[in-house]
Amino acid sequence: MSVPSPVLHRGIVKQIQSGDAVIIRGQPKGGPPPERTICLSNVVAPKLARRANPNVSSSVETKDEPYAWEAREYLRNKLLGKEVCFLVEYKAPAADREYGVIYVGKDETGENVTESVVKEGLVEVRRLGIKSSDEQSKLIELEDTAKAAGKGKWAEGTAADHTRAIKWSVENPRNFIDSHHGKPIDAIIEYVRDGCTMRAFLLPSFHYVTIMLSGVKCPMFKMEEGTTVEEPFAAEARYFVESRLLQRNVQVILEGVSNNNLLGTVLHPNGNIVELLLREGFARCVDWSMGVVSQGPEKLRAAEKGAKDKRQRIWKDYVPSTVCMKISDKEFQAKVIEVVNADALVLKTNDGTSKKIFLASIRPPRQQAQTDADGDSKPDARRTGRVRPLYDIPYMFEAREFLRKKLIGKKVNVVVDYVQPASDSFPEKICATVTIGNINVAEALVSKGLTTVIRYRQDDDQRSSQFDVLLAAEARALKNGKGLHSKKETPVHRVADISGDLGKAKQFLPFLQRAKRSEAIVEFVASGSRLRCFIPRETCLFTFLLAGISCPRGSRPAPGGGGVMVEAEPYGEEATQFTKELCLQREVEVEVEAMDKAGNFIGWLFVDGVNLSLQLIEEGLASVHFTAERSPYFKQLSGAESGAKKRKQKMWSNFTEAEPVVVETVEDDVERKVNYKSVCITEVGNELHFYAQQTENGPQLTQLMDQLRRDMEETPPLPGSYKPKRGELCTARFSVDNEWYRAKVEKATEAGAAVLYIDYGNRENVPHSCLATLPSTYHGTPPQAHEYVLACVKLPDDADDIANAKEAFAEDTANHQFYLNPEYKVNGLEYVSLLRVDNEEDVAKNLLIEGLVCLDSRRERRLQKIMTQYSKAQETAKAQRRNLWRYGDISEDDAKEFGYSG
Repeated sequence: MSVPSPVLHRGIVKQIQSGDAVIIRGQPKGGPPPERTICLSNVVAPKLARRANPNVSSSVETKDEPYAWEAREYLRNKLLGKEVCFLVEYKAPAADREYGVIYVGKDETGENVTESVVKEGLVEVRRLGIKSSDEQSKLIELEDTAKAAGKGKWAEGTAADHTRAIKWSVENPRNFIDSHHGKPIDAIIEYVRDGCTMRAFLLPSFHYVTIMLSGVKCPMFKMEEGTTVEEPFAAEARYFVESRLLQRNVQVILEGVSNNNLLGTVLHPNGNIVELLLREGFARCVDWSMGVVSQGPEKLRAAEKGAKDKRQRIWKDYVPSTVCMKISDKEFQAKVIEVVNADALVLKTNDGTSKKIFLASIRPPRQQAQTDADGDSKPDARRTGRVRPLYDIPYMFEAREFLRKKLIGKKVNVVVDYVQPASDSFPEKICATVTIGNINVAEALVSKGLTTVIRYRQDDDQRSSQFDVLLAAEARALKNGKGLHSKKETPVHRVADISGDLGKAKQFLPFLQRAKRSEAIVEFVASGSRLRCFIPRETCLFTFLLAGISCPRGSRPAPGGGGVMVEAEPYGEEATQFTKELCLQREVEVEVEAMDKAGNFIGWLFVDGVNLSLQLIEEGLASVHFTAERSPYFKQLSGAESGAKKRKQKMWSNFTEAEPVVVETVEDDVERKVNYKSVCITEVGNELHFYAQQTENGPQLTQLMDQLRRDMEETPPLPGSYKPKRGELCTARFSVDNEWYRAKVEKATEAGAAVLYIDYGNRENVPHSCLATLPSTYHGTPPQAHEYVLACVKLPDDADDIANAKEAFAEDTANHQFYLNPEYKVNGLEYVSLLRVDNEEDVAKNLLIEGLVCLDSRRERRLQKIMTQYSKAQETAKAQRRNLWRYGDISEDDAKEFGYSG
């Protein structure tokens, strides 16, 4: 029976297994095509190295036989991806291998691959156990020719140079990646496990590595109960990659590590395989590895979006979750007028409306729960009283300040990425990417570690259009240990909130008054003339009232709460909005002049050097208050008000000029006697009494004290030898500086004596050991401190008001020189007026203006002029309801405007 002649088959070479084995595939029809492994008949190629199988205990690593790699490479370069035809001569029993002859091309006229590889000396012809034939004889002849020419493996002394030193594993993957600095590495793909995972030889080092494609995930092959289960399109995705990359020369960029696998990008001469996979719907982007992609994540997202829009393969059931909006609402320019917190901004659009937007895909800092040694939660020691997120949450203040300094008052570009619908008690949120000067604001925040990136479900499309950029920025911040990712102790902001706290306000007032202009930040605007400021240098928060103006108030919560709102006064809302746009969250300068009864500071505020009170008046949003008459800005304010009235701006829109009234002035011929003496106040007592020294006697007193102390040192007294008697002059050692002074005994006690230091006016209880007889030479000099009382004023009745007045009087007279003028006497005690030497301000008049003391009416004709001045000062305090006269109703000054509910 005759043997049938071999059938000629055709196919495309998929893979070269060795120098004598080739995998040939057919044409794809509705899926991956069938494959056949063809071994070259009558030849044996050198065996390639194999690594040990970790799952088999008896498996051992083998090395390359000489020229094994060269034989494999010869066939790879000649055949891979090309169309060939082949004849199958026989099939090995119990094996999936067929033996035959392969021809390059479509028929047998093409190049005989077996003859070519023998001719190059890369394989050995089988000579034993094979039936001789013309083909066998020709192969032996070609082999002998190659041996004679010393080709390939038949070259003498070259075997050692033609075996590879393969590294089957990488000891430290992270260091290995860093050593290549992100540069492309030549490689050959040896195996494709699935669409996004493959093994490759890196050249020329021959590291054998597993590479997972960065930023994507393809359908996988999973093992379930011992059987392989493939996800939809898994086989198609693997074939797509195999047909383009398997055993091709490619370049690999190593970008990250996942367990012992390397993350990287594979670059084919025709492009990035990842982009092709995404474009054809064989893969989806994944966030966990997208951050390491070095070839532009935006290209991958765009490719995925194209596949989604076309419903390609894995996206065949895709339904977009984005909200449709107008193009004009989706992308626009606006001015930043407020930074709400670390992820929210209030913008003013071109049409004048305000819009609140949130930075897409970022999460602001959060308060971390404190735990004790047992893991139980415990209260944060720093959080006492009201919770102030801006200062109490770590890095919230730093994040807000970063945005404030970069954005307030600046124009930004806004691209709306998604709209988060309202849910529960939370309103709808417009989430967008905000840029200024090509700088992504969210990226800058994340890169400094001031915010974190939100993680989404894989199928959630509602995320930032720059999401991958944010992930990369977060990875950098994490690596560098910045901000929230730092292992250092979190920053603490100890801020004194003195709004509505009269005691604290009194402590800070002298510092702020002495500082003149202080740099501050406006944190909140309650009305056109009422603001909440923060002074970084003093770390204090306070309510600040603009001096010198009356400003209409906007709508506000009614006293007592209950959700009732008080209607805005005419132009009150406009004034509030004007002040907000001009100075909210801006760096300003404040000049504190005074404080009201509720602990609010009163003064002047300057924005870029311009007085805010003046600007409000110029805009017709405020009028000049009569208290501005004694301020250095009165002339400017009056001129601005006159201009606003002439222009009939806003609140002056219905203003009509009043007829001028001629007032006759009557000259007062009665003049009080004025004989000022320069004095220094040494002690302030009760009921506005005080002791003062004449400045001209200062050198004489200093000489007297120096001589007294020298005498006491030269002839020290015997302790306890002096017996004090009431009304007697003596020397007493003052407890503060331990020096001797002249004193008068006011009362003798068993322990010592109560004395008055006659040259200074202060009193003290002194023990016997610190008392001594005053030498007679010191009796002739009269006491240098004289007692006086402040004229024409008196203290109020309330104990708290008395304490306030005494404290203010002591502060006003400390460390200053005064001109003293006697006005009248009562029971032999002189009542005087005081003027400061440096600015000639009347002390009593200032106390009256501040509402700290009351006018003491005097009927003497010579005092009527000063009484008139003092009366006007008191009326000013009443009009402003300062201190005694209760400036402002405290119930209307409720701090609910600032979120206080205490």
